[in-house]
Amino acid sequence: MKRAKPSKASTAATAIDPYGIAIGDHGIVGDLATVALVGINGIIDFMCLPRFDSPTVFSSLLDEDGGYFQLCPLADDVRSKQIYVPDTNILLTRFLSPEGIAELTDFMPISDGRSPTRLVRRLKVITGKLTFALDCNVQLDYGRHTTHARSDGDITLWSNRSKKHRARLICPLPIEVEDSHAISEFTLKKDDAVDFVFEQADEDEDPDFDVETSFEKTEKFWRKWSRKSQYRGRWREVINRSALVLKLLTSKEHGSMVAAATFGLPEILGGERNWDYRYTWIRDASFSIYALMRLGFVDEAGDFMHWVEERTKDCHFDGSLKTMYRVDGTTDLAETELDHFTGYLKSRPVRIGNGACDQIQLDIYGELMDALYLANKYGEPVSYDGWMKMTQIIDYVEKNWRRKDYGIWEIRGKPREFLHSRMMCWVAVDRALRLATKRSLPAPFDQWSKLRNEIYNSIFEEFWNEKEEHFIQAKGLDEMDASMLLMPLMKCIGAKDPRWLSTLRKIEEVLVEDTMVHRYRDDIDNLPGKEHSFTTCTFWYIECLARGGRTAQARLLFDKMLSYSNHLGLYSEELGPSGDHLGNFPQALTHLALISAAFAIDRALTDTAPGAWQS
Repeated sequence: MKRAKPSKASTAATAIDPYGIAIGDHGIVGDLATVALVGINGIIDFMCLPRFDSPTVFSSLLDEDGGYFQLCPLADDVRSKQIYVPDTNILLTRFLSPEGIAELTDFMPISDGRSPTRLVRRLKVITGKLTFALDCNVQLDYGRHTTHARSDGDITLWSNRSKKHRARLICPLPIEVEDSHAISEFTLKKDDAVDFVFEQADEDEDPDFDVETSFEKTEKFWRKWSRKSQYRGRWREVINRSALVLKLLTSKEHGSMVAAATFGLPEILGGERNWDYRYTWIRDASFSIYALMRLGFVDEAGDFMHWVEERTKDCHFDGSLKTMYRVDGTTDLAETELDHFTGYLKSRPVRIGNGACDQIQLDIYGELMDALYLANKYGEPVSYDGWMKMTQIIDYVEKNWRRKDYGIWEIRGKPREFLHSRMMCWVAVDRALRLATKRSLPAPFDQWSKLRNEIYNSIFEEFWNEKEEHFIQAKGLDEMDASMLLMPLMKCIGAKDPRWLSTLRKIEEVLVEDTMVHRYRDDIDNLPGKEHSFTTCTFWYIECLARGGRTAQARLLFDKMLSYSNHLGLYSEELGPSGDHLGNFPQALTHLALISAAFAIDRALTDTAPGAWQS
C-alpha cells in the first residue's frame, strides 16, 4: 500500500528521502519523555514510544516500510509552511492552496508519569473547502515484527506478536483498516475541525481526556517556562528557540538529556557514520546544562546533577563513569544493526545502541566537574555524599590522565593521547579545587594543586609544535582538531595568548571554509569517506573570534550560520556542502554552542553580559 503523494515544500536543493522529506524539513514536538518529527508536509515519519530510547512506532524517515502518520490535503498545488506557536513547542503546519487554507496543530501534553504518552493532531480549515487523506501506518518495535491493526468504533488499536508494544488512534471519523494501515478520506469546510489522538495503549483509554483543555495546559506550560529566560541580547527569538529545543530533549522524570532525538541518520550520505544519539552523554548533557544555566534555567541544572549523583553511586570501584547512559541511568546500550532498514537515502547500516558506551573518554570528567561547579555557584549546593563521589572521580583522573583514550569524537580507530582529553582532565581538577574552596569542602588541596599544575605543564610541553607554532591534536600526530577551539572557552589559555592566536590561524587554514568548520581532516576515526562540516564546531569558532577581539567577523559569521538553520531555527549535527542537514536531528550540542556564541558576541559588543548570569 502506498500513501498519498505528499506536497514537496522544500525550496532548497537538499537531499530528499523517498517520501520527499529531507532531514532539515522537519519540526519537532515532545512531552519531556519522547518526541515526534513532523515533516513540513504534515507527515510524522519518526517517533519512539513511550520514551526517547524506546523502539520506534514511526520510522519511514529511515525506511519506506518503517511507518508514518500522514494528514494532508488532496488538493492540487498545495504549499505548506511551518511555524511554532510563539514561546512554545506547539507546531503549526499550514496548507495553502487555491481551494482553501488549513492548519494542522501538533503537540504532546507534558508527561506527568501517570498518563499514557499522547500525540495530539488537530486539523482545522481556515478558508474554503478541502478534502484530506489520513493514513496512519504504525510499525511497532522498529518494524521487526508484523504489526496488525483493528478498528473498534472510533478507536484503532495496533499490536504485534511480542505483546510488549501496543498503540492506538482515537479518531471520530470512519476508518478503514488494511494490514497495519488506518485509512480515511474526508472533507472539511471553513471552521470545521477534527482531532486525532495517538497514544500508547498500555493502559485503558482515559475518557476524561479533553483536547482543548490539554492544549491550553500545554501552551501555558511552555510559555511559563520560556518566561524564565534571562537572555536580553540581540537574538532573543533564536536563543529562546534553541532553549526550547534543549528542554524538549530533557527527561522530566529523570532529569537527564539526550544528545539528539534520532538514530541512524547519516553524517555522510551512503556512509557508515550512522549512530544512535537517543542517550545521555555525560559530556553533551553537561554542556547543555551549562547553556541552560546561562539563560536562567537553574532547575534543569539541579535535576541533572541529581541524576549524575545517582550515576556516581553505581560508578566503577575506581571512580570511573560510563560515557553515556539511557535516560533512566541504565547501561544496556549494546550496538546492533537493523538489517531490514534500508536507511535514509540508502545509508546503511542503521544502528541502535551505541558501542562507544564502553570506550574510555577521559574528557567527560572535565565537562562534568565544570557543570557541577557552575551548578553549585548558581544553584543548589552539592550534597556531602555527592561530593565524596566527586573526590573519588578526581582520584580516578589523577591515576589515569596520561592514558590513551578515544576522545571527544569517539573514534573507532586506535586510542591516542588527545590534547582535548588532557585539557579536560585539567578542567576536572581545576573546577574541583575551585568548588572545594568556594564551598569550604574537604579536599587534599596540596595534592590536587600539584596535579593541576602537572597536567597544565603537560599540555604546553607535550602538545605544542615548536616549529609550526601550534598545538597538536594528539601526541605523535601533528594534525589539527576543532576540539582545540575549546581551549580558551574552558579558560585553559587566554583568547589573545600568542600561542592560541597562532594555533587559531592554523585551524583556520586547515579546518575552516567560510562559515563551515570541520572536526578534523585525517582518517583518525578509521571509517571510510570524508565527513562534512560539524555545526557545533562552527559556533565554537565564532565564540573564539568574539573572545579574541574579532567581533565584527564573529557577528557576520554568526548571522551566516543562522541562515543555515532550517525553517524553524533547528540544526542537525552536520551540514553538507550545499547546506543540507545531515546527521541526527535536532542536536543538543549545536544549540547549546549557538547559545554560548551569542552570549560571547553580545558581551563583546556591549562589554556586559546580555542577562544577569556572568561566567
